[in-house]
Amino acid sequence: MIIHLETASDPRVSDYVSLTDVQLRKVKEPAEGLYIAESPKVVRRALAAGHRPRSFFLAEKRLPEVRDVLDAHPETPAFVGTGAMLEEITGINLHRGAMAAMHRPAPADVPSLLAGARRVAVLEDISDHTNIGAIFRSAAALGVDAVLISPRCGDPLYRRSIRVSMGAVFAIPWARLPDGPGGLDLLHDAGFTTAALALVPDALTIHELAARDDEKLALILGSEGYGLSPETLSAVKLSVMIPMYAGVDSLNVAAASAVAFFATDPRRQ
Repeated sequence: MIIHLETASDPRVSDYVSLTDVQLRKVKEPAEGLYIAESPKVVRRALAAGHRPRSFFLAEKRLPEVRDVLDAHPETPAFVGTGAMLEEITGINLHRGAMAAMHRPAPADVPSLLAGARRVAVLEDISDHTNIGAIFRSAAALGVDAVLISPRCGDPLYRRSIRVSMGAVFAIPWARLPDGPGGLDLLHDAGFTTAALALVPDALTIHELAARDDEKLALILGSEGYGLSPETLSAVKLSVMIPMYAGVDSLNVAAASAVAFFATDPRRQ
C-alpha cells in the first residue's frame, strides 16, 4: 500500500521521527514493540528471518529497487517521499534509501536457547551499539550458537547495532539474562564452562582455553570502560586472555570477541 507523503508532519510516520535521538529511541522502540531496519539489504534479512513489518519508509527513487518487497506485503503501508522530506522526519540523510519499522519478535527463553547450544557469547553491560553489532556479526560468522546479554546491555535491535551487524542480529538467537547472579547459574546448570575474557593473574591464554575443547563453552565479554564486574569474575569457572605484543594490554571488545570466537571454534581444533 504505497502512500505518498505530502508533509513531514504526517502523524502516520511517527515511528521514524528523530532517529538520531538515542535516548528517545531507547525508550520508544521497546515500549512500542518496534525496531527500525535500515537499508534494503537489512530489511530483506529481517523479513527472511520471519519478522513482521509495521510499515516501510523510502525515497521515491528507491521504489523500483524494493518493488518486490512491497508487492509481497500489499497490506503494509509504504510511506514514500522526497529525500529532503525523509531527512526532515528522521534527522538523518537516508542515503540507503529505504527503512522499515518492524514488530519486535517475542523474547527468547534462555533455558530453551541454551538447550541446543555448545558455544555461546555473553555480553555484560556493553553499551556501544557499534560494538554490539560487530560482536553479533562475528558471532554469526564464526559459528557461535547464541548470544546472551545482561539487563543493562545495549539493544541488539537498535538501528546502529543492526546496521553494523549487516543484519546478523537476525541470524543468531539471543536473549536477555535475568538480573543478578542467576544468569551465570543458568549457564552452569546447563553444563557450560564459563570463561571470562579478563586480564587477571591466573588467566589462561586463549590457546590454552581452545586446547581444553570444553563440551559447552560460554565466553563472557565485559563493558568497554570497566570490563567485567567483580561479581562475575568471582563466579566464572575460568578467566582467559589474548596474548599481545608491543605493550598493548587489550583489544576493543568487538575485536577481542572475534579473536576468541575464531580460536575456540571446535570445528577448527
